[in-house]
Amino acid sequence: MNGDNGTSTQAPQMRALLFTDLCDSLILVERIGDAAAAELFQAHDRLVLVLQQQWNGRLIDRSDGLLLLFERAIDGLGFALDYQRGLMEIGKQRDIVLRARAGLHVGEVLTWENSPEAIKVGAKSLEVEGLAKPMAARLMALARPGQILLSAVAESLTHRAVGELRERGERLVWKSHGGWRFKGMPGRQDIHEVGEREFAPLRAPRGSPKARRAVPLWRRPMTLLAEVALVAGMVFGTWAFLRPTPAIAFGERDWVVLGNLHNLTGNALLDDSLQQAFRISLEQSRYVNVLSDMKVQETLERMRREGGALDRDAAIEVALREGARAVIVPTVAEVHGRLRVSLELIDPNTGNTAWSDHADGRGMESLLGSTDDVVAQMRAELGEAMHDISRDSMPLPKVATASLDALHAYAMGVKAYGDGRYDDAQRFFGQAVRFDPDFAFAYLAQLRIQWGRGNPEGARQSLAAAKRAAGRLSGRDRLYMDAWDADLNGAGTLATAEKWKLLGDLYPDYHGAHANYAWSMLSVGRYSESEQAARKAAVAQNPLQAMALQALGRAELAQNHADAALRSYRQSARIGQWSVNRHMVAALAAHGDLVGAQRMLAAAREDDLAMHLEGTAVALDAGEPAAALRANAGALRHCGDNARICGMFQAQSLSLASIAVRKAGAHEYEQLIATMIAQAADPAAGERGEWLYMAAASAYLAQRAELYDVARRQLPHLQRLAKALDDPRGTQMVAVLVANQDRVDGRAAQSVQRLRALIDGSELFQVHVALQDSLVAAGDQVAAAAEQRWLATQRGRAYAENAGSYLLQALNVHDSRAAQRRLDATSLQ
Repeated sequence: MNGDNGTSTQAPQMRALLFTDLCDSLILVERIGDAAAAELFQAHDRLVLVLQQQWNGRLIDRSDGLLLLFERAIDGLGFALDYQRGLMEIGKQRDIVLRARAGLHVGEVLTWENSPEAIKVGAKSLEVEGLAKPMAARLMALARPGQILLSAVAESLTHRAVGELRERGERLVWKSHGGWRFKGMPGRQDIHEVGEREFAPLRAPRGSPKARRAVPLWRRPMTLLAEVALVAGMVFGTWAFLRPTPAIAFGERDWVVLGNLHNLTGNALLDDSLQQAFRISLEQSRYVNVLSDMKVQETLERMRREGGALDRDAAIEVALREGARAVIVPTVAEVHGRLRVSLELIDPNTGNTAWSDHADGRGMESLLGSTDDVVAQMRAELGEAMHDISRDSMPLPKVATASLDALHAYAMGVKAYGDGRYDDAQRFFGQAVRFDPDFAFAYLAQLRIQWGRGNPEGARQSLAAAKRAAGRLSGRDRLYMDAWDADLNGAGTLATAEKWKLLGDLYPDYHGAHANYAWSMLSVGRYSESEQAARKAAVAQNPLQAMALQALGRAELAQNHADAALRSYRQSARIGQWSVNRHMVAALAAHGDLVGAQRMLAAAREDDLAMHLEGTAVALDAGEPAAALRANAGALRHCGDNARICGMFQAQSLSLASIAVRKAGAHEYEQLIATMIAQAADPAAGERGEWLYMAAASAYLAQRAELYDVARRQLPHLQRLAKALDDPRGTQMVAVLVANQDRVDGRAAQSVQRLRALIDGSELFQVHVALQDSLVAAGDQVAAAAEQRWLATQRGRAYAENAGSYLLQALNVHDSRAAQRRLDATSLQ
């Protein structure tokens, strides 16, 4: 080297040059002040130093932004990506927005080192010159905030080596911004952008006096204005003369029926897989609603066409019966050596084809792309805005799977699930994820089966697998997964409910979201909200309408509207074709028809655990304690090895002991409470809030049995858990326990104050029972009589309250009946 004499003895070297510029740095300093800015830039410098070492970069200049030199282009790209992420983190910590623009180019440069003397007086240690340097600087100047622009050479080299970035490289988005001309530089320069989808602008760079798009003469502004004016006049005149009327009067959120795929290829693999692909692609739309397979099969059964193919005529009849606006019939065929995917849109009122189109491709790998193309064309035909289609939809290989084998197995699993063959469904879904380990839809399907079978741990494993592949889910299905995540991983009832509500608000015709929100609101005593959500789910288009009507009936019953509840249950019975149902039993009993309730109970299977709940409550309501004991004993015989269900029925047995239907010693209470507290305290256990409620309720039952020391010993443990878990029902049950202990210990006034603070319309039934006892102890007979009247009239609520899986239902009913008997006795005096 020749020191700082401005010459180099080395030949030019091929290097990657990266220019970056921190956007609006002067404005930032002015806004946050010198001291905060100094600390910010120190954090910035630490970030740059770490990234230099990680990506083997050499810092050349930092006078106005950064200039770094790399031996490999992929190292320069890695630095730029991590630099953008690092700036976002620094900004987030200080509640400011930090972004940089970056330009990366690869070309020949000359380098030389300055002498120590020159460096001492301010020179850089290494000098870099060459045409590549202004090229990289032009790219940086052209970039928007947060944007990384590359020259054609840099793009080619980095794209080829992107595998070295591993998983992160798979998430990168590459976009060409066409040709540009830079002032002072010869020829046209092709500009490219790369970035991560959630951060990169992915927009055309801003032009400037030193950089403009390379366009031919006929595309220059003044020429274009004249051309556009001429063409617009011709097009408008032609359109006005030939304007077509809309094919079908279709409105947002109207329903369509998807007919069976007409497969003319002879490849049976496509029957189910491509049918499912059409459904998944259509269901990404917020504009078009697709009638579910389950609802279609239900309608076909009413048409006496069970198991029949949903051909054109059958699909039209289903659409007319269910009020759908259109029928869609997909076809796949081989035409001139290419695979053609086509859609036919049929008006069910006339049976005429209103629109049809197709997309062609070569080979099986083209089918999913063709499906996306033709579905997007049809959605636009129905009136959905193109920007909505682009915003709400992902390509099928990304939102589902690129494997037709996986889609075929998934479709077979969906059919088996709809038929109630859960073992087969689980096997098919398992095969689907073996074909494609990132098939998130299939993991969510496995989750539903595991949860329905009472296997929360298996459900969590399926959820974890789905979360690893969350990028393969549509926006709606990611929200669905988030709700399950909150439920399965202990976020709490209210947090989970909010997830379901968000899903239902954003996708109003996603009935499962409304149904799950309705059950969540029921479980925390917000019965009016539960009713509103259940009504949104209890519509004809919902394939599980019968179940949604049961949720509606339960919410109505909890509000003491027994007549309305019975109407909802009878409608559910007609649709669901059932004759025996525990919720109907409760509604009949609350309405006063104990004979009808007992008749339905007698028709139930002995191993129907849920019926034993109402069986115990109805027996107490009818004044038959022996029958209540038999019902509870039958449940304990059949509860199997499910610890929570068996524990709940054991606690129900203690509720019978607390009202002297049977005898139980202190040891029996203490053993059960200790087991439940251990489950509630175990971070690995599921449904910890439910365990807390059951433990507190069991301690309350000990108080009712006058075993006050049992409750007193367990109370500190329960209070700590209530604070830690913050479960609404569990916390309230502990509060009732504390208030009841106050009464027992002679602090009746304090007990009354505690209990009245809990009353907001969503309170537990036993709040009023405990309040009545405390008012009597405090000598307030007038207020105690008012509570007695409330208990006597709230029979629907006594039956419908589902806290702790209806653990205290029988006790609630007993207390309501006892209050009524006391009122009757008083009226006879």
